[in-house]
Amino acid sequence: MYVDLHCHSYYSDGAQTPEYLVSAALERGLTHLALTDHDCLCGVEHLWNATPRAALQADKEGWRQLNLIAGVEISCDWNGLEIHVVGLLKELRTPTLDALLREQQNHRRQRAEAIAGKLDAVGTIGVRDYLAALPATALTRSHIADFLVASGTCKNKQKAFKSYLGRRGKAYVAATWPSLDRAVSAIQSTGGIAVLAHPSRYPLTRSKLSRLISDFHAAGGEAMEVSYANLDPTSKKRLLELANEHALYHSCGSDFHTLESGWTALGKYPRLEPSATKNAIWEHPRWHSIVTSGRTVFAPPIEESEA
Repeated sequence: MYVDLHCHSYYSDGAQTPEYLVSAALERGLTHLALTDHDCLCGVEHLWNATPRAALQADKEGWRQLNLIAGVEISCDWNGLEIHVVGLLKELRTPTLDALLREQQNHRRQRAEAIAGKLDAVGTIGVRDYLAALPATALTRSHIADFLVASGTCKNKQKAFKSYLGRRGKAYVAATWPSLDRAVSAIQSTGGIAVLAHPSRYPLTRSKLSRLISDFHAAGGEAMEVSYANLDPTSKKRLLELANEHALYHSCGSDFHTLESGWTALGKYPRLEPSATKNAIWEHPRWHSIVTSGRTVFAPPIEESEA
């Protein structure tokens, strides 16, 4: 089994189409792919509409098969810190999840407008038109950073965050995210699995990270990412230990966003050792129902001349 359970399309802050992600996953030999755009399901719905359930019954002997899992990445608040929770969903939509995602998207638009107002005030005009031309449903500060680079205001995205979008920046606007408990509950409403995303990337001491994981588990979280792009072996070992301490299943994914990031690619992350796979997320009792509620796409076998 070769899975990538965390990636993004251009419906949030990724740069590629959902079709590209499927094509790349098939080329790389993935068996399972979860599209987990920030706070929206548009990319998943796009793929669902393009891949009817009838495909599951097709006679595709010898063809490559990719299981598409419905996913989402929800931004939430834990003790004043922005935390991300990936949801691997059984049902694509429920009233509870829909209500939360509508609020998230409204908040993102309002935040973007507030940032645009601050940029106007310092003479940086044009971000509204730039954002309106994007396919994104979930607007992020990363999109605005792209505008600041494209307009020549900043030389790179790091400078854009430092000078404009970070806490000390000229156009900083604080976010207001739902609680960790509410994010987990929304995922649970679909029959899905809540996964704590990239735990080592939060600015937390070891003791505070352990407290976050404990609170996540208490809220109903059932898994955490223990392997993802650019993760060093020492951090990976520590995450495996923490996951086991808190009885969480092990998940993994690239967190792929764009081809321009050389440190990541779809399906690129440190593999789980055999000793860790006994607690892998695909051993979760609801994994099979989540996979079978999704969609399957097929591609012809790779000819020797193509290999």
